[in-house]
Amino acid sequence: MKQKVSVVTGGCGFLGSHLCEKLLGENHKVFCLDSLITGSLENISHLLSNKSFVFVECDVTEFISIEENVDFVWHFASPASPIDYLKLPIQTLKVGALGTHKALGLAKAKNARFFLASTSEVYGDPLIHPQKENYWGNVNPIGYRGVYDEAKRFAEAMTMAYHRYHNLETRIVRIFNTYGPRMRINDGRAIPSFISQCLRNENVTVFGDGSQTRSVCYVDDLIDGIYRLMMSNNFEPINIGNPDEITILQLAQEIIELIKSKSKIIFERLPQDDPKIRRPDISKANEILNWFPKVDRKTGLEKTLQYFKTKING
Repeated sequence: MKQKVSVVTGGCGFLGSHLCEKLLGENHKVFCLDSLITGSLENISHLLSNKSFVFVECDVTEFISIEENVDFVWHFASPASPIDYLKLPIQTLKVGALGTHKALGLAKAKNARFFLASTSEVYGDPLIHPQKENYWGNVNPIGYRGVYDEAKRFAEAMTMAYHRYHNLETRIVRIFNTYGPRMRINDGRAIPSFISQCLRNENVTVFGDGSQTRSVCYVDDLIDGIYRLMMSNNFEPINIGNPDEITILQLAQEIIELIKSKSKIIFERLPQDDPKIRRPDISKANEILNWFPKVDRKTGLEKTLQYFKTKING
């Protein structure tokens, strides 16, 4: 059977590197593209000796050139945490607009299927709960978070335009909060922040009063859902995430207890436009992809903790 060829933009990132691993396991040849602005070669170091894996350092907002035939283009390139896209606002907008355009252009030129990694942030600070795919969102386009939210909303619009105008096969996932090994210690998101603070016995920083909710999905479950979506016939956006909702304060308390840390919780001001609630309606993923998250939070947090221990304790 002929080996499929996949191009993964942002392949050195947290999710991109796990996707590269999955594709190699499914006997794909993988071209991993990354500018290394937020990605890390360390995330793919264990893949470099694989003959079916090729790393290309490049900026996907510029022309993407792959000589071989390509079957699948997976567009994951983007700063993805608030700490990144607040520091890199122009780059975030450019990779959502120009990067998506270039990646779609590659898929069109190669007659490949295109996959867009979108986000639950397209829903903004939602006014309905849980969030279904037919909800249009509540986004502040000129707020600090708008650079990420609107970049992804634009990327979805462009993907659908290519689908309708060029008859390109496209898939769109809306990713909800995901965690696991290879997250950066200084990522700025709740789980890596809480774990690293606890391992150092520092104060654990909770924004607001901690009553805002998140639904966190272990990375292996997410990647399984993403792969199923690409291989399905569904071209409309699908939520992939774990609907098990928890407050940020509860999450901090769980991690302190898991690590048996001496850390105390302190509260700081809630950032502007920070979503108050976040929980996916995954009925479409259940029905169309036969996908359900399998890893419970305690198991997932324990696996993530083992990774962070190697980074912080050496």
